[in-house]
Amino acid sequence: MSDDIRTRVRAMMPAARGELAELVALRSVADPRQFPPEECAKAAEWVRERFAELGFGDARLERTPDGSDAVIGSRRATDPDAPTVLLYAHYDVQPPLEESAWRTPPFVLTDIDGRWAGRGAADCKGNILMHLLALRALQGEIPVHLKLVVEGSEEQGTGGLERYVAANPDVLAADVILVCDTGNAAVGRPAATVSLRGFANVVVRVETLASEIHSGMFGGPAPDALAALVEVLASLRDDAGSTTIDGLPHDGTWTGEPYDAGQFRTDAGVLDGVRLLGDGTVADELWARPALTVLGIDCPPVVGSSASIVPRAAARLNLRIPPGVRSEDAHDALVAHLRDHAPWGVRVDVETEAVGEPFRAATDGPAYRRFADAMHAAYGIDMTLLGQGGSIPLCNVFADTYPGAEIILMGVEEPLALIHAPNESVDPSEIQNLAIAEAAFLRSFGTAR
Repeated sequence: MSDDIRTRVRAMMPAARGELAELVALRSVADPRQFPPEECAKAAEWVRERFAELGFGDARLERTPDGSDAVIGSRRATDPDAPTVLLYAHYDVQPPLEESAWRTPPFVLTDIDGRWAGRGAADCKGNILMHLLALRALQGEIPVHLKLVVEGSEEQGTGGLERYVAANPDVLAADVILVCDTGNAAVGRPAATVSLRGFANVVVRVETLASEIHSGMFGGPAPDALAALVEVLASLRDDAGSTTIDGLPHDGTWTGEPYDAGQFRTDAGVLDGVRLLGDGTVADELWARPALTVLGIDCPPVVGSSASIVPRAAARLNLRIPPGVRSEDAHDALVAHLRDHAPWGVRVDVETEAVGEPFRAATDGPAYRRFADAMHAAYGIDMTLLGQGGSIPLCNVFADTYPGAEIILMGVEEPLALIHAPNESVDPSEIQNLAIAEAAFLRSFGTAR
């Protein structure tokens, strides 16, 4: 890699911070119940304009089947036989949750301890800026055909882009797809993600009585819906904390990069004295085994509750599913388990919200080798291979629609970024180094023939 790329990216970082501040200020949560849809529209247009300035002359907003807009465009290389690389990111963000838990305003990019804090600073607006810096660093000398898609509903999981790709396969067809929505092992430790867990989201509802009744007059023989729900939820883990769903294996092992338990405790903010869950290694539990999380419970709050027996209660559950297990099978096992473990003959209803398949990337192609070289050049150390406990259903759609394409997952979202949580932030060195690596890869891959 010539030093010109590194020099140019470094010189652009102050301006990049200003651009990221503009983008973070747009409250692009793709849920009109929480934020105005105009915020997503402004973010989409911001992205479209920036890439149009870089030669994506046909950059446009495409309405997807879930009602969200994806920014789509293309840029041709001089050589008609050049390979095609698709750049992916998303401009929608998670809601900020409790704003009181933030050290700084969630939609104001703020410098804290050398990091840039704000909702979406890492996930995934930081990756949008990384793409822009990489392309600007090449100053128009890009020897590959480029395609672009920046979607607007990834965090909601409503599948707009997935269905768009299936219905319009020619639009985003490419030889290499850079899915920029994951991250490194740590700041300064480059990695590509090769494994994603699938997921199944369900809501389980328990009902026992026609209405609330006095706990003194009826407590004892009258069945408590909240207690029944607690018993059902408790059956989903064993004493070690491993997820235990009837018929679902939970003994997988991870053979890639390990994850030090002490580092994980720090990254996850685990309190002193609280044990990590499961009987496997941290990497086993994160990337090779199922994991059940209770996302929320509907029941009377402590403040305002009365001395009454609860007649109905509900919980929203998220099951993460490792590669090698079909999501449909895991979902069906979860639903059967919830019904089978409900006590006292209570009424149980299970509503399925969404299901997504796991993903495993191939790593033996020429693009992966070139990308690993570019990461080493940018960071000065070898790139490692990671799993990720999260899910990106679009990867499976890409793999099914474009079976010949190499899919490379990377991004700026290392553990300290606290994505999806209060106080999300990005280390600007990750934006800088990933931009250098991406620019070096595009130059190298385009001239390798």
